[in-house]
Amino acid sequence: MTLSDSVSGGLESHIPLLHDTVDGSVDYKDRRVHRSSSGGWRSAFFIFGVEIAERFAFFGIGLNLISYLTGPLGQSTADAAANVNLWSGTASLLPLLGALIADSFLGRYRTILVASVIYISGLAFLTLSAMLPSLGFSDCKNPNGVNSCSSQLQVILFFFSLYIVAVGQGGHKPCVQAFGADQFDVQDPEECKAKSSFFNWWTYRFSMERNEQSAFVRVGRVFVIAFKNWRTTSLSIAVQAENCGTLPHQSSQQFKCLNKALVSPDGSREYGEVCSIDEVEEAKSVLGLIPIWATNLVYAIVFAQISTLFTKQGVTLDRSITGGFKIPPASLQSVMGITIVIFIPIYDQILVPVTRKFTQNPAGITMLQRIGTGMCLSVICMVTAALVETKRLHTAREHGLIDNANANATIPMSIWWLVPQYVILGICDVFTVVGLQEFFYDQVPSELRSVGMSLYLSIFGVGSFLSSFLISAIDKASGGEGKDSWFSNNLNRGHLDYFYWVLAGLSFVEFIVYLCFARSHVYKERTEHECVSICN
Repeated sequence: MTLSDSVSGGLESHIPLLHDTVDGSVDYKDRRVHRSSSGGWRSAFFIFGVEIAERFAFFGIGLNLISYLTGPLGQSTADAAANVNLWSGTASLLPLLGALIADSFLGRYRTILVASVIYISGLAFLTLSAMLPSLGFSDCKNPNGVNSCSSQLQVILFFFSLYIVAVGQGGHKPCVQAFGADQFDVQDPEECKAKSSFFNWWTYRFSMERNEQSAFVRVGRVFVIAFKNWRTTSLSIAVQAENCGTLPHQSSQQFKCLNKALVSPDGSREYGEVCSIDEVEEAKSVLGLIPIWATNLVYAIVFAQISTLFTKQGVTLDRSITGGFKIPPASLQSVMGITIVIFIPIYDQILVPVTRKFTQNPAGITMLQRIGTGMCLSVICMVTAALVETKRLHTAREHGLIDNANANATIPMSIWWLVPQYVILGICDVFTVVGLQEFFYDQVPSELRSVGMSLYLSIFGVGSFLSSFLISAIDKASGGEGKDSWFSNNLNRGHLDYFYWVLAGLSFVEFIVYLCFARSHVYKERTEHECVSICN
């Protein structure tokens, strides 16, 4: 062996091979990263830790909020449910703003840091609002017989703090999941499979910014030019495409109206006057998200009941276990979390490998099939909830508790009757919620992935607003002329079962409409192409 061979061998043992580098990724000092020493599950587990801490804080607030509003703050069931939904909706829509800031200005990593500071500040103010003494009140009770003495300062500080937390969550939520998924290289077969698994269980890699137009500008430009060319005919598009050497089959058949952006009215071929095939297809992929987004709104309304009406049901049931200990009604929602933790390994290690043999799909089933499965299960969940509520009301009548002066009188029916609806929703989460996360990450331009994740979150934001509107409208419509509404403060005189049947019907209709759109959806190509003009 020569000296040069020895030196070469020594260098190779210390310097990572060229093929070990990850294209499009750098470390926090903008240096090229190596697959063997960055990203992957090594980094993802740290991100999991951050997400767990944030979710613990957020759900600690959200799951107990309706009890606090109807208790210490003395709000009615309908008003409290509406306020919880408004806050949840705001918290789910603010990620759109957070994603815009992350993708256009700060980047995901810095946005997460700033949002965390805001988040912690909101939690501190929220704690302070609960510690302030209630001044100027004595022996105050709300209609439910619960002490509800709160000073105006406490109420103002409470809601201010609540929405500060929502702002912090708005910057944190869309970036953490996208930043975590960035740790897996979709060009590597093994890491591509791991990315799908990451969405199930949901030194870092940072995606490099490309020196080109912003994705916002590119997509917006397609819509603007297509609108300007609204009079252009399909024949004109075909003729100009042929002159430029562009084959007709290169453009998908979806949203053909956007193909008008491929041509210019004056026949100019200068860059900036027309859009490229890649730019048009990019805009089409974004537009294709809208039908899927819209057909998941009823699912989001169903999801909103977990932290509101499901919890109020639990308050009226027998929560005793042993030795006088009673289960807090909000804690029953942990059943859903436990179901998710148990079912994810089953899905990941059993269902995916089995279905993969039949479908030849690395993920087992497509993202849209996964979403649809959960939507179908949500119908079953609401039917189950309606039947259990019917049973609860029947038990209350049998024991003469309908007209009991104490609206929170315990019905001799175990709280464990509510477990099935939580379990089914937990399984729905594994299918639909995780499927939506992966879909809205995968089907947007790479530079807009934080926006994609915020679009997914906005489904639940708008769903919460719709739930608030639906509850308020039904409360007014069913409670007129001195009658008890479906959401009476005394749930034994209300009819939550009717409301659940309405949601079951709406969910079924939504599922049928979703199937129609899902069947016609065209998935975005995985390879990210450079955007160039159709004619140079």
